[in-house]
Amino acid sequence: MDKFQKVVSTGVPLPIEDIDTDQIIPARFLKATTRDGFGDNLFRDWRYRQDGTPKSDFVLNSERFEGQVLVAGRNFGCGSSREHAAWSIHDYGFRAVVSSFFADIFKGNALNNGLLPVQVSDGFLSGLLTAIEKDPATEITIDLVNQNISYLNAHENFDVNPYKKECLINGYDDIDYLISLKQEIEAYEASSIVI
Repeated sequence: MDKFQKVVSTGVPLPIEDIDTDQIIPARFLKATTRDGFGDNLFRDWRYRQDGTPKSDFVLNSERFEGQVLVAGRNFGCGSSREHAAWSIHDYGFRAVVSSFFADIFKGNALNNGLLPVQVSDGFLSGLLTAIEKDPATEITIDLVNQNISYLNAHENFDVNPYKKECLINGYDDIDYLISLKQEIEAYEASSIVI
């Protein structure tokens, strides 16, 4: 995985509550077993008409908004457990999703796949969405090391699982993390040998 320490980027506003995993990546696109290409179908039914032409009023089709941070409404990633939802968001180019609440399974899947879910207060989220709508060039800074998110003069701390934080900062998946502990594991095994 790519290392994640700090992202400074503009954001893409999606102020819709209760976005579920089938809206993020519809079930009909879950046939592949690798992570590549899922970004093409991120929010497929919201982005495209049935004939495949883009819907000009959907935010991902707008030239006004771009960036590595998706700023979404409350209760993001609810619905079925679908790792592909995190894959599609990351494959599209987002490094983080900001919301005031995440479904637990989505949060875990995101952290396991290099995508940082940043949970903020309702007030902070509302202010951020307003700032982006007013000025799409608004910069958002997400500092994972210090667990802080900021824009303009507003800032807020966020929680993250310490183990997953270490994995993201170092670009580790679970296996990489174990490999990084190889010397400690070998030392423990050597000290634990009973004859």
